Amino acid sequence: MNDGLIPNRYAKALFKLSQELGDTAAVYDQMKQLDVAYAAEAGLKKAVNNPFLPVADKLKLLCSASGSEAGGTLARFMELVIKNNRIDFLRSIALAFMKQYRELNGIAKVEVVTATPLGDDEINDIVDVVRSQLGGKTIELTKNVDPALIGGFTVDVDSRVLDASVKSQLEKLRLKLLS
Repeated sequence: MNDGLIPNRYAKALFKLSQELGDTAAVYDQMKQLDVAYAAEAGLKKAVNNPFLPVADKLKLLCSASGSEAGGTLARFMELVIKNNRIDFLRSIALAFMKQYRELNGIAKVEVVTATPLGDDEINDIVDVVRSQLGGKTIELTKNVDPALIGGFTVDVDSRVLDASVKSQLEKLRLKLLS
């Protein structure tokens, strides 16, 4: 089966369940926290994929990583995922669920990466320009600093990137000089 098909089906099922139970926003927040935990701790995936770790321990670990309660919607869903041997798809399911939630609720994921930390006024100016282009969507903002940019910034809006960094300008100039 297609690796994208399985996570999307599970995410859709969780989305419908959470809508029926009226806790879609809470599950979305927990999925965001789970994604952050997967990104921050490489050992998390190894631990939950370990066949010698009991299901109960895997569930406790995942509940802790996501901030969900035992017996809650997400905890019951993760138990189902574990029992169906789909635990290796859990992060992909989380990403698919978050994408569905953002699409349904008109939320744009925006990441601003700068060479040096910017003040709130500068970030707000960038966000205002992005907001005017999105036509009323709510913005979920992430700010990062990457000194490798040398100067300028990049803005990633739902996987579309505006690159206004010195690094990219220098690379373009280098390629132009080489050709």
